[in-house]
Amino acid sequence: MHLLKQKPVILYTVLLSFFLTFLLLAELTGSKLFFAFGFTMTMGVIPFPVTFIITDLLNEYYGRKVVRATTFLGMVMLGFAYLLIAIDIQIPASPESPIDDASFERVFANSGLVILGSIIAYVIGQMIDLHVFHFLRKKTGGKHIWLRATGSTIISQLIDSYVVIFIALGKYHPVPKLVAIANTNFLYKLGVAILITPVLYAIHIYVDRYLGETLKTQMFKAAMEEEGMESTIQPG
Repeated sequence: MHLLKQKPVILYTVLLSFFLTFLLLAELTGSKLFFAFGFTMTMGVIPFPVTFIITDLLNEYYGRKVVRATTFLGMVMLGFAYLLIAIDIQIPASPESPIDDASFERVFANSGLVILGSIIAYVIGQMIDLHVFHFLRKKTGGKHIWLRATGSTIISQLIDSYVVIFIALGKYHPVPKLVAIANTNFLYKLGVAILITPVLYAIHIYVDRYLGETLKTQMFKAAMEEEGMESTIQPG
């Protein structure tokens, strides 16, 4: 029984660690633009979609209260990162430093704008993702993971893509360029959301095996009952 009680804690710790790592990397690298397949995108689009895989998994096994708490924690960590960057920029570089003040500020000052924009967009996007996920979960009776995972991600990322780009890059580019970058980022995230669906299923299967049938069912029912759904509905 002790082992069964520990597994949800271990699973949440692993998911939270990946979530915060990919979230912070997305924000710290988001100020860099790159050109691929004829489009301009931000570097943050590479790690950021992983955060939505993780929140979908947290939705599945822990319910919306845990997802809200995780979202709040992510927002707080982004705030700390923004504060630390602001402090670091004010500290003069040593003459022996391989990175001078101008270079450091050029990179991390704009990363701060990305983080600030992301804090706003992140909370909006995650809340939308959470509610759409649970709405689709109710409508499908807890079945069709691909529909609720992909549907919630698409809608939330539509909002996130535009908010982040306009706040983070608004002072560097004209509106048409910002719209073009936001459109590209969203289309990229849309493609990723579809392509990673098999990955979500694979992780879901692995987590089910790790938890075991009894504990998996208990956690799933608890998450469903939190939404006012019948506990007899089975995952799938």
